[in-house]
Amino acid sequence: MHQNLRLLDLNLLLAFDALYRHRSVMEAANELAMSPSAFSHALARLRSSLNDPLFIRQGSQMQPSPRADALFPAISNALYALNGELGQVDLFNPTTSSQTFTFAATDYTAAVFFPALVAHLQTVAPGIRTKIVYSREYDALDDLLAGRVNFAVGFEEGKMQPRHGLASLELFTDDYVVAVRKGHPLADGTLTQDGYLQLGHVVVSPWNEHHRPIDSYLTSQHVSRKTVVELPSVMSAPFIVGQTDLAITLPRRCVNQLFDTHQLAVHTPPFPIPPYTLKVYYRPVSGHAKAQRWMLEQIGGLK
Repeated sequence: MHQNLRLLDLNLLLAFDALYRHRSVMEAANELAMSPSAFSHALARLRSSLNDPLFIRQGSQMQPSPRADALFPAISNALYALNGELGQVDLFNPTTSSQTFTFAATDYTAAVFFPALVAHLQTVAPGIRTKIVYSREYDALDDLLAGRVNFAVGFEEGKMQPRHGLASLELFTDDYVVAVRKGHPLADGTLTQDGYLQLGHVVVSPWNEHHRPIDSYLTSQHVSRKTVVELPSVMSAPFIVGQTDLAITLPRRCVNQLFDTHQLAVHTPPFPIPPYTLKVYYRPVSGHAKAQRWMLEQIGGLK
């Protein structure tokens, strides 16, 4: 039984996991409290055992080979699950814990989700710390799978296939609105699709994505909107919309929380847009760890 595992020193899997996440021998060695030379020796043994280079130096980073990319999800999930089960002997007490939970999020998802979570944690577990790292990809699921974050806060439009090895908890579903400043020529009128297309638009693209649901629909109708300003962050958008005749299309909750709604005219979009659904993603195996399970319960209670 487990014939393939008998041929391998399982401690080498820790080295594999660390190097895949850090892409640096020095950082991976530091995580495992090893010297760089000892880590390099372990990597050489692992390469020999698996008959693959696994990691190739490119510039200052060690980039994974196709075989390493294929192996990583199974190795990482197995280590994660085992670590969670072994950690059960260390009982988690939220009232006394100072554990840090790391979330991947954009400025918008942080703004609509974290105030309520932090306020709740300050009441029930004041020693708990939360850290937000900027989400550099569509939903930061790669960071989650790689173990760099505990949770990823991401959005979905419509129904999407879940990423293998992950589960999600739905926080809320929202509809989109079109906002312009009070005093805008179209502020008091009815917004038609032709009127929408005549406007200049502010577009927020935190991941520099090209397949936005609004533009996908318009493309299907063989038309397009005029993007005047494209932003990586939503934080400057209220000031731009408030001082120009540009429009912005965002989830209603975002407009209500981040904009001065007394200075806005808000319209229903004149065409169908799939609803915005905000979710928290996590590894299902983390549900075996008491701390992770507790945090999921706190998040779920905010719905």
